[in-house]
Amino acid sequence: MEKQSLSANALVASKFQQKLLNNCLAGGISMLSFLLLNTVLNTYPASAEITDFPTDFSSIKIADSVNLESAKQSDSEANTSEMNQVTNVNQLSDVQPTDWAFQALQSLVERYGCIAGYPNSTFRGNRAMTRYEFAAGLNACLERVNELIATATNNLAKKEDLETLQKLQEQFSAELATLRGRVDTLEAKTAELEANQFSTTTKLQGQVIISANAGGFSEDRIIDATGRVRTQQPNATLVYRAGIDLNTSFSGTDLLKVRMETGSGQVENNRPIGGRDNAGGALEPFFGSALDYSINPPTNNNLDISRLYYSFRPTKDLQVTLAPVFQTADFVDFNSYARLSFRDFSTQAFINNYILFPLSIPSGGAVIDWKPGGGAFSVRAVYAAAEASNPGNQQMASAVSPFIEVLYPDNFRPPGMGGVSTPAINGGLFGDNYQGTVELEYAPSRSFALRLQYAGGEVFNNNFDAIGANVEVTLAEKFGIFGRYGYSSYNGTAFGDINPKYWMAGIAMRDLFTRGSLAGFAVGQPFIATEIGDATQTNYELFYNYPFSRNIQVTPAIQIIENAGNQGGNGTIYSGTLRTVFSF
Repeated sequence: MEKQSLSANALVASKFQQKLLNNCLAGGISMLSFLLLNTVLNTYPASAEITDFPTDFSSIKIADSVNLESAKQSDSEANTSEMNQVTNVNQLSDVQPTDWAFQALQSLVERYGCIAGYPNSTFRGNRAMTRYEFAAGLNACLERVNELIATATNNLAKKEDLETLQKLQEQFSAELATLRGRVDTLEAKTAELEANQFSTTTKLQGQVIISANAGGFSEDRIIDATGRVRTQQPNATLVYRAGIDLNTSFSGTDLLKVRMETGSGQVENNRPIGGRDNAGGALEPFFGSALDYSINPPTNNNLDISRLYYSFRPTKDLQVTLAPVFQTADFVDFNSYARLSFRDFSTQAFINNYILFPLSIPSGGAVIDWKPGGGAFSVRAVYAAAEASNPGNQQMASAVSPFIEVLYPDNFRPPGMGGVSTPAINGGLFGDNYQGTVELEYAPSRSFALRLQYAGGEVFNNNFDAIGANVEVTLAEKFGIFGRYGYSSYNGTAFGDINPKYWMAGIAMRDLFTRGSLAGFAVGQPFIATEIGDATQTNYELFYNYPFSRNIQVTPAIQIIENAGNQGGNGTIYSGTLRTVFSF
């Protein structure tokens, strides 16, 4: 079989050379013959159109009819004048584009380079030519054709190369057979996967977070921001969250995300409440000390849809998202070192600008993300409503951040327990408890980013406004410095009109001890308000994310809280967490 294949290759190469030679010879000879007709017909006007070219040559004498005196003069010119090679037909002053043989002459001059002119830059196309001149011209063109054939066939396989290839095929016949078998097996498996795949447009991704947590406090009691007193030390707990994402793309540039989650939690006032299953969240639940993945959203072992949105691109630089279920922080206030509670910092005080997001999950709304020209600037706008799918009204609050309970406590208690007696929330997409957020980002490189934010809206028919800043700097591709700042105004609270502030700052190191790891330390004051308590709460967190593999990451973390709940009489809260994340 191999010999037949090699013979076939040699036959193809031989036929290619023969065909190329025939075409070149035919073309060159045809054009020379075409010009010969013009030179012998010296009585025919050189400027005649092609359509007037005579078709009957029987009455024309070629050699004998030539005037003897003209022939002698031409012979004299041919003997006394040297011919000059030309490279462009325009170098011949007596050749015009209107001449009937112009295209043939142009091809012989510019393509084959085998036509010469007189020293005075003329061609003299009406001059008669001798048989010797014809033979010389034809020989020049044939030599040029041979050069072209040699160049075109220079890289073709030689007989020695074909013999070497045949020997290699024989020596590695076993390996080639094995490789062919593997390819056949791979094709069969691919066909089986295509026949049994879950979906041609949807990818399934999953994540499981399991954390062991323990902690306590110094002194003999802890008073939270609402005045509740706790004297008992918390027990060690096992916290979990499990979720599955169905990511669907119909065009390659869009995304339909459906996330289903469940997790640990508790029930309070007949509603699930998160963040109380860990020491930090149990002792200080309102100012960002709870584990974020235990509170967003609270599930209490129920399976819920925690994300549902569709993103698409009307233009290359613009992305639009329609979201029945999401939270504002999914699309703004990014930070490379402090944003994802399953990867870096665990507590809410450090993963977002805490006072900038009074609304949480489940909210509904829309997002616009515009990056003009794919440059350094980005503009994002988010609208979220807490009860977007509720056409009526309700009394109990939902989809708000934990600190809102401190500011508006009556809306979190049933009417029989001192809460409001009339509906406090107007539902619907444009009802009460809504927030609009705008963010301007400047990121000229991966080493620097600055984000400026504004948020405003209503909470329980009371206005709020907030501004924020978020900055990150990366040095030597591994060392990061980052921080956030926020200033806000919340009206009609239980403490009057107040202006809470927020700040945090930290450092981080990538690839510490091993590739893919991340270590970080941060300090911050999540809710600075002199109207609440007699001190300012300060949070500290230290973590080290160690990747055992691409799918398993283990992160020990330590958290310390001073003046919890803005109460100066509280002891120091400390807790430790061992977080394990499985991704698939």
